[in-house]
Amino acid sequence: MNTDKKCVHRCSSVSVCGSISTVTETKTIRVGVIGLGFMGATHLASYQAAAKAGFACEVVAVCDRKASRRAGELGDISGNIDVAGRSSRAFDPAVVRGYERADDLIADPGVDLVSICTRTDTHVDLCTKSLAAGKHVLVEKPVALTVADVERVAAAARAAGRVCMPAMGLRYWPAWTYLRDRIADGQFGACRSATFHRLASPPSWSQHFFLDATKSGGALFDLHVHDADFVLFCFGKPDAVSAVGRETPSGGVEHVTVLYRYAPGKGPPHVVAEGGWDHTPGFNWRMRYVAVFDDATLDYDVHRADPLLLCRDASVTPVTVDAATGYDLQVRALVSALTTGVTAGLPNLDDAAAVTKMLVAEQQSVRTGQTIPL
Repeated sequence: MNTDKKCVHRCSSVSVCGSISTVTETKTIRVGVIGLGFMGATHLASYQAAAKAGFACEVVAVCDRKASRRAGELGDISGNIDVAGRSSRAFDPAVVRGYERADDLIADPGVDLVSICTRTDTHVDLCTKSLAAGKHVLVEKPVALTVADVERVAAAARAAGRVCMPAMGLRYWPAWTYLRDRIADGQFGACRSATFHRLASPPSWSQHFFLDATKSGGALFDLHVHDADFVLFCFGKPDAVSAVGRETPSGGVEHVTVLYRYAPGKGPPHVVAEGGWDHTPGFNWRMRYVAVFDDATLDYDVHRADPLLLCRDASVTPVTVDAATGYDLQVRALVSALTTGVTAGLPNLDDAAAVTKMLVAEQQSVRTGQTIPL
């Protein structure tokens, strides 16, 4: 990318793949959010919270097919996690432009960054259009269901010289950041075991999409993807995966348990992730990890009064971490990168391609009963 070229937008000119690049301008990042369901409303609230905290961003446009949502009324949305601070009247429509068609928001010259929070099967088209229009992009996970489609988006980002960041939000949740840091710094010795659980009843919203694996990828791609990405983030690519699970008539996997196999010295001997949304309605959403180190065990459970516990020297101590959500910290990391031009450390499309490849291997392992090398 030629960093001497004047950026036609008000945002910084930065590289696509995470290197440091010259900043041509540093001004407020003007954000447009496409899709105002649960994730779109969450992105919206995170940008608003970031702006209040002094980060240089402003939501200037939204897009949704529902007129009530374009008017700022988001009281009909639902999801697994309640996000504190989100109100039913999300924005002032006299200030924030509302579009019914995504193409119109993408064409808006007053938008620098597009958050894409629509169905998975729309991501590639919306990403490539946004990038071609000179916008930076934050796209919800999974970026796509095939490696080839992720690579199409990566090619579009390179051609446009813009950042396209996959929303690998679990990396930014403080309790997971704490775990990643302890794995990296060796404070408790080497990590010998890590187990992750992400379990739910079937989505009660947009079932025509979520329960059709040809569109959503099923629980494997839409739910378990978080923990699969985190395994890659912490330990790197495993040598192979062994998975068992239950498939659906549409070809997806609705419940999976995966053993990630690392050669000696390359990763822990025991890394397991279980994910699924086939539990009976009323089952309490579960998000948990247990990590065993040489000298301690970290135990996280989202539903405890003290979610993160450190078990060490025959005692159990609550660990206090940042109260901010991963959604908030993800947005702040992106805004900071765009305003400084330093994108190193952001999740990128190489990461998205790697996790997609691994999920495809996991699905193959479920179908064949075999260990699949990576």
